[in-house]
Amino acid sequence: MTIQWWQILLLTLYAGFAFYDGNNTTFGTVKPVMAGFFAGLVLGDVRTGLVVGGTLNLMVLGIGNFGGASIPDYMTGALLGTAFAVQSGQDAEFGVTLAIPIGLLMIQLDILARFSNTFFQHRAEKLVEAGEIEKAAKMNLFGLIPQSLSRMLPVFLALVFGSAFVEMVVNNLPMWLMNGLKTAGGILPALGIAILLRYLPITKNITYLIIGFVLSAYLHVPVLGVAFVGLAFALLEFQKEEVKVQAAAEIIPGGEMGDE
Repeated sequence: MTIQWWQILLLTLYAGFAFYDGNNTTFGTVKPVMAGFFAGLVLGDVRTGLVVGGTLNLMVLGIGNFGGASIPDYMTGALLGTAFAVQSGQDAEFGVTLAIPIGLLMIQLDILARFSNTFFQHRAEKLVEAGEIEKAAKMNLFGLIPQSLSRMLPVFLALVFGSAFVEMVVNNLPMWLMNGLKTAGGILPALGIAILLRYLPITKNITYLIIGFVLSAYLHVPVLGVAFVGLAFALLEFQKEEVKVQAAAEIIPGGEMGDE
């Protein structure tokens, strides 16, 4: 498949907007699954986009770039991974294999963008000292430029030279590297879920975790089915708590009357 200029434009603009959205409007476009869906929609293969984006989304569960920390940018990985998979005619697994190193490489570009952003911050400090508050506030908007470009430029260049690049990757990637990246792609989603579980009240709700695991791993119930089972248990717990609250409300007035 030959990627068209308007597809390159849309994916490049998406990369820039997604970064802005992740720090401001929070519509969710920065999530890998949304990026994969959009790339698949633009390129005409939504299924591949969802598989690539969904797999990468599992890798970032429980991980956040708080403070000045930089984490793998799997949003960009999802865009390019989907594009390369569709372009080359390979499956979604190939897209994930390429998306992982792309996401890791983006860490370095993110650090560079944050570093260049200090220019605008120092400029804003001087404007505040001079009492020009409105101009200082605009520096925050200008600070988006290096950050957005750190996503848009790699996406644009990779898509422009994508066909030759994809062909080179397909023909020259050593098997040991492909196998290693596939292994990493299988481990990282589990790692993301494990990190997330550390912050959840697992001890209290271990029963539901076991039920969900059995449904998924042994009975092969689809994710949506497991979600409905979880919803049913949640409603049961809510109803039990509601009964307890009503019982407590009936007992307390009687106790107060008895004391009088």
